[in-house]
Amino acid sequence: MIAAEKGAYFDEARSAEIVIDRNADCPDARLAEIVAVVVRHLHAAVKEIDPTQEEWLQAIAFLTRTGHMCNDWRQEFILLSDVLGVSMLVDAIANRKPSGATQSTVLGPFHVADAPLLPNGADICLDGKGEPLLVRGRVTDPDGRPIAGARLDVWQANDEGFYDVQQKGIQPDFNLRGVFETDAEGRYWFRAAKPKFYPIPDDGPVGQLLRRLGRHPYRPAHLHFIVTAEDREALTTHIFVPDDPYIGSDPVFGVKESLIADFVLRDDPARAADLSLRNPFWEVEYDFVLAPARAAAG
Repeated sequence: MIAAEKGAYFDEARSAEIVIDRNADCPDARLAEIVAVVVRHLHAAVKEIDPTQEEWLQAIAFLTRTGHMCNDWRQEFILLSDVLGVSMLVDAIANRKPSGATQSTVLGPFHVADAPLLPNGADICLDGKGEPLLVRGRVTDPDGRPIAGARLDVWQANDEGFYDVQQKGIQPDFNLRGVFETDAEGRYWFRAAKPKFYPIPDDGPVGQLLRRLGRHPYRPAHLHFIVTAEDREALTTHIFVPDDPYIGSDPVFGVKESLIADFVLRDDPARAADLSLRNPFWEVEYDFVLAPARAAAG
């Protein structure tokens, strides 16, 4: 009979320590650290919850259904991470900014690479639908100096809450998408359509969880931006419409107060004509502040 090592037998009081000790020979120190933290918190949560066997089997079944919903174009586990606030927490930790720099938020699933590079002032609303919107601002460093040649990759949902990739054959390709470069003064401007709130996918287990928690699936209206410049940290963020009915209850927790912009309705026929916009039109001005690039890890 082989003698058991110390701690080999399970004990409720020391459950986490017993599991962690079993991994002592792991050759990957970082993996061992991560698993130890997860085990410690998971065992503490189970002890605090004090689940029945039936409740634990329900939890396993929920995770199984979540996995079954995943495919090449849908990742239900990311959605679960989103609605539990974990995606935003990881984003916040990974993208800590110096004081004054624009805050980041989640990328979202509808970014498309290789959107067309357009001149400032171009209209990204290719089908002409929705309320016209002028978007403008500057890109600067934290000291207020303009950054010329910064690139802004922008995309948004239409006035019905759909992205072009969700409505192939209905919306034109690259509708409400474009890439712009700042001028010598760091300025950018383009024409668009005022965005609208829309639901995250809620036909799977994560949507069922939201309903059982008494929560809705609607993301507040926003514009997406990826802003890049030489020697600057890339910024992935949104700007949000302040009077959206869901601004205070984003199901993926993507709203930060500093990202709520001022959308103003303009009734100015002469200016609208000069901008080739229908009157009245909306206008939002938002300045992006890029942090210096972090030094590469040694």
